[in-house]
Amino acid sequence: MEKGMDMAMAMDVTNWDEDAYRASILRERETQCRTLFRSIFAPNPDPNPNPNPDTIVAAASDGSVASYSLSSCLSSLVRSSPRLSVIPAAKPKCFLRAHDGPAYDVKFYGDGPNSMLLSCGDDGRIRGWKWKDIEESETPVHEQGSHIKPIIDLMNPQHRGPWFAMSPIPENNAIAVDRQGGSVFVAAGDSCAYCWDLETGKIKMVYKGHSDYLHCIVARECSNQIITGSEDGTARIWDCRNGKSVQVITPQRDKGPKEVSCVRCIALDASGSWLACGSGQSLYVWNLLAAEQISKIWTPTSCQDVTFDDNHILAVGASPILSRMDMNGKILSQIRCAPQSAFSVSLHPSGVVAVAGYGGLLDVISQFGSHFCTFCCTPV
Repeated sequence: MEKGMDMAMAMDVTNWDEDAYRASILRERETQCRTLFRSIFAPNPDPNPNPNPDTIVAAASDGSVASYSLSSCLSSLVRSSPRLSVIPAAKPKCFLRAHDGPAYDVKFYGDGPNSMLLSCGDDGRIRGWKWKDIEESETPVHEQGSHIKPIIDLMNPQHRGPWFAMSPIPENNAIAVDRQGGSVFVAAGDSCAYCWDLETGKIKMVYKGHSDYLHCIVARECSNQIITGSEDGTARIWDCRNGKSVQVITPQRDKGPKEVSCVRCIALDASGSWLACGSGQSLYVWNLLAAEQISKIWTPTSCQDVTFDDNHILAVGASPILSRMDMNGKILSQIRCAPQSAFSVSLHPSGVVAVAGYGGLLDVISQFGSHFCTFCCTPV
């Protein structure tokens, strides 16, 4: 009899809130499916040339752009002492409702506290905020998304078609900045790249030539050029002064079954002489001065982002692996990362690497190859 009464008390649903329960399940599933498309290290006000990173900014599939403190994440790990199999959640210190639809890229324009944070996304907008205003905001984090207003809000153009119908607003997939010219370049979904003047908020140049939408873009400031990668399987080098394509780069693929052809990611080394293109399960390295491909590097899964670290190449893709290789494709190291599919690899001047991707997971790896900090970026 007493056992039956205990069971009845344990199953008392008098105060059960079905709506709250459903909302909690929905939040949990949204967090698990959340994707970080880009993470970058924030400028450090420390005057030392290579200070250790503390703040990292991430652009997510829910349209948010948020910053996270690595020191706070580390201190919370020490306090909680979580099980090794559990990846801790980290709350943002700053949170912006940046875009309607996924936010695909973030970049900093300028250095130090006076820099500007730029983002682009699926809604066709490029937005910018003063980084100092974000860092010094006294608005509670859960209210920042709607209270911190952008100082720049640009929208991709629409085109009028037959019967006066307006075309959809093309999405923006990637950003590159030109600090010397006061410009920002974006790779758009209408197969064009756009150059925006940040001072006037107007388009300075349109780069037309690709036959399919653009995945990626980098600025080659030493030559006043930009380089774009497209779904059409090519990368193009453009002259920023006249908007003309000066070179078409087509990766030399092997004969046989047709490979996935889109150029999904590109990266330039610091000198602007070497270009890495990720296309399908291959990474192609070009010597731009000689205008020739020097190596083709096979990757176990689709390559989704790449960057240079001096004479080394760092690459991530549709597997939980960060690969480091030399220019000739020799694998120097492979480190297992938290995201099962990684969309972003970023390098800090100190040598620390950040890998972000599916599940809202962010893995920060030290210059020695150890996992400095791993956490799940949760929304507010």
